[in-house]
Amino acid sequence: MLRELHLDLVDMSSVSLRSLMNFSSSLTTLSLFNCELQGTLPVDIFRLPNLLTLSLTSNIELKGFSPLVNLTSPLRFLDLSYTNVSGELPKSIDNLKCLRKLGLRQCNFNGPIPVSLGNLTQLTDLDLSENHFSGPLPNSIDNLKFLKHLGLSQCNFNGSVPASFGNLTQITELDLSSNNFVGSIPESFGNLTKVTYCHLSSNNFIGHIPSSLSNLKDLTFLDLGGNNFEGTLPDFMTKLTKLTNLDLNSNHLIGQIGEFQHAKSLEILLLYNNRLNGSIPKSISNLVKLQKLDISSNNLSGTIEFDMFSKLNEIDFLDLSYNSLSLSINNNLKRTLEFLDTLDLSNNRIKGQVPKWMFKVLGSLKSLNLSHNSLTSIEQIPVKNLENLDLHANFLQGTFPVPPSSVVFFSISNNNLSGEIPCSICNLTSLQILDISFNNLTGMIPQCLGYLSDFLSVIDLRTNRFHGTIPEMFAKCKSLRTLVFNHNQLEGSLPQSLVNCRKLEVLDFGNNKINDSFPYWLEALPKLQVLVLRCNRFYGQIENFKAISSFAMLRIIDLSQNNFMGHLTSNFFEGLKAIKTVNEKIPLKYIREDYYQDSIMVVWKGQELKLERILTIFTTIDLSCNKFHGQIPKVLGTLQFLRELNLSHNSLSGYIPSSLGNLLVLESLDLSSNMLNGSIPMQLTRLTFLAVLNLSQNKLIGPIPQGLQFNTFQNNSYIGNKGLCGFPLSKKCMIVEPPPSEEDNDLKFTSGFGWRAVMMGYGCGFVYGIAIGYLVSKSRKHQ
Repeated sequence: MLRELHLDLVDMSSVSLRSLMNFSSSLTTLSLFNCELQGTLPVDIFRLPNLLTLSLTSNIELKGFSPLVNLTSPLRFLDLSYTNVSGELPKSIDNLKCLRKLGLRQCNFNGPIPVSLGNLTQLTDLDLSENHFSGPLPNSIDNLKFLKHLGLSQCNFNGSVPASFGNLTQITELDLSSNNFVGSIPESFGNLTKVTYCHLSSNNFIGHIPSSLSNLKDLTFLDLGGNNFEGTLPDFMTKLTKLTNLDLNSNHLIGQIGEFQHAKSLEILLLYNNRLNGSIPKSISNLVKLQKLDISSNNLSGTIEFDMFSKLNEIDFLDLSYNSLSLSINNNLKRTLEFLDTLDLSNNRIKGQVPKWMFKVLGSLKSLNLSHNSLTSIEQIPVKNLENLDLHANFLQGTFPVPPSSVVFFSISNNNLSGEIPCSICNLTSLQILDISFNNLTGMIPQCLGYLSDFLSVIDLRTNRFHGTIPEMFAKCKSLRTLVFNHNQLEGSLPQSLVNCRKLEVLDFGNNKINDSFPYWLEALPKLQVLVLRCNRFYGQIENFKAISSFAMLRIIDLSQNNFMGHLTSNFFEGLKAIKTVNEKIPLKYIREDYYQDSIMVVWKGQELKLERILTIFTTIDLSCNKFHGQIPKVLGTLQFLRELNLSHNSLSGYIPSSLGNLLVLESLDLSSNMLNGSIPMQLTRLTFLAVLNLSQNKLIGPIPQGLQFNTFQNNSYIGNKGLCGFPLSKKCMIVEPPPSEEDNDLKFTSGFGWRAVMMGYGCGFVYGIAIGYLVSKSRKHQ
C-alpha cells in the first residue's frame, strides 16, 4: 500500500534497478534525487498507474531512453535532469496530458523538438537546457498558456524566435541563452509583462533592442550580452526601477551611456566590449546599490572622477579598462571606497605619477591593475591587503617599489626601473607570481627568492642586467612552474637544487654567460615542457641519461649557439614521448591560462619570434650553431608531432635519414651548413605542411625531389650543394639510376658507374668527376 517514497541523497549505487519494477501500483510519489543510481532505467516505472511525481535528477550514471508512457498516465511532475538519459523526445510525449513540470536539463537528448510538445497545455515549468537538440523551436510552443518557467539554454536551437512567444503571458522566468537564434527579438516580447528574469545572451540576435521591453516593469534580471545588437542604449533601460542586473556586453552599441536616474535598484551593470563613447555619466552616483560596474573595452574618454564612485557604498568591482580615460591628479574625496575589492584602469591614458590619494581611498583594495598606461613613477604602495598588483607596460622609472607583504601576484615588467632588487622583497611571504622582466635592474639575484613562499609559482627576471652566479635557492620550490632568467649576464653553472622543483614546466636560461655541461639531471623533472639554454657557454656531449623516458613531457628544446659537441645520441630523442604521441581528444590550450602567460623567444621558420602564449601542441628542437658531428639519428623520425627541426651550423655528416619523412606535421626543417652527403630522400615529399626547407651549404648530390611542397622552395634552400641539380636550380639533370642514398650505401656498379647523369647546357665533366671519385673511393674500400 506504499504511496510515497523519498530516498533523496541515499547512496543506492549497489541497488539493482530491476527492484524499481516491484513497486506497488498504489505508488504516487518516487523521489530518488542524487542517489548514485547506475545502469539502465526500466521503462516499466513510467507505467505505474497512479504515479504523479517522479524525480530521478542528479544521477549522472543513470542511462536510458525517452520514456514510453501510457495514454492514461496521470504523471504531473517528471524530472530526469542531470542524468544520462538519451535519444529523441518521442512524438507520443503529448500522452502526458496532466504534466505540469518537465525537467530534462543536462541529459543527452538530441534531434528536433516534436510539435506535440505544444499539446502539454498544463505545463507550468519546462526545462530542456544543456542538451543536443537541433532545428528551430516549433510554433506550437505558444499553446503552453500556463507556462511560468521556460529554460531552453545551450540546446543548439537555430532559426528565429516565433513571434507567437508573446502569447506566453504567464512567464516569469525565460532563458534562451547560448543557442544559435537569429533575427531580431519580436516586439511581442513586450506582452510578457510578468517576466522577472530574461536571459537571451550568446545568440545571433540583430537589430535594435525593441522598445516594447519597456513594458516589462517587473523585470529584475536582463541579459542580452554576446549578440549583435546595434544602435544606442535605450533610454527605457535606465528607468526600469526593479532591475537589479543589466548585461549588454559584447554587442555593437554606440553613443553615450545615458543618465541613470531611476534604475536605483541596479546591483550589476555590464556594458563592456561595445562602441560606447563620451564620458562616464555623473548619474552613475545615483546607483547606490551598485556592486559591480564593467564598462571596459569601449571608446569612453574624459577624466575619471572618483568622487562619483565614492557615493556607491556597496561597489566591490570596477572595471574601466581599454578606454581613453585619464585620471584626475587632485581628488578631494570625503570618504573611501571601503568595499571596493577590484579596480582595473589598464589600457587607458593615465599619465605621470601614481597619485598618492589613490591608496588612501582604496584602503580595502585587493586587486589593482594600472598596466598599459603612461605612468612614470610610483613612490610607495601602502595598501595593506593588496593581493594582485599589475603595473606592467608603463614608463615607471626609479628604484624597485616593494609591494605589501600580502601580495600574491606582482607584475612590474616592461618599465624603466633601475638599481638592485631590495632585500625587503624577502618579506613577500604570500607571493605566487613575480614578473619584473624587461627593466634595467642590476646587481645579484637575491638568495631569498627561492625561499619566499611554498606557493611561489612564477619567477620571471628576463631582459635585465643581473650578473653573478645563479644562487642555490631552490630548496623550497615545490610549487614553482615557471623560471625565466633569459637575457641577463649570469655566469657559472646551473644550480642542481632545481631538481627539487618537481612541478617545473618552463625553464629558460637563454642568452646569458652560463658555463656548464649539459644538465642531464633535469630529466628528473617529470613535468618539464620547455627547456631553453640558447646563447650560453654550455659545452661537452649530451649524454649520461639514466631513465628511458628522460624528458618525457619536453616539447620545446632550444640548445642553440653553445659549444655542445660529440654525436647526437639516440637516447636523448627516444625519451621525448610528448613529441611522439599526442592525445587528439584533449582540446587546444596554453601551458598556463591564468594571470601570467608563459612566453618565449624562438627562431621559427628562420625568423626570431616571440610567442606571447605557448600552445601545448607547439613543438620544436633547435640544436643549431654547436659542434655536433656524426650522423643524424634515425630515431628523429619517430617524433611524429615535431613542427620544427633545426640542426644547422654543426659538423654533421652522412646521409639525411629517410625516416624524417615520417614527421608529417613538420613545418620547418633546417639542416644547412653541415657536411651532409648523398641525395635528398624522396620520402621528404610526404611532408605536406613543410613551409621552410634549408639544406644549403652541404655536400648533397643528385636530383632535387619534385612535387607537393618541393615545388614551392627556391634556390636558397639548396645553395652551396654543387652536386644538386633540377628544379628550382638552373642546373638541369636527367637521372637514369638514383644517386647514393641512405638505403643504398653500397652501390652496385653497372657499366662502370653506379649512376649516370647528363647535364644539359653545362657539360658533364663535373658529374663525371663525381662518379669517378665515388668509383675510386669505392674500389679502395673493397681493397
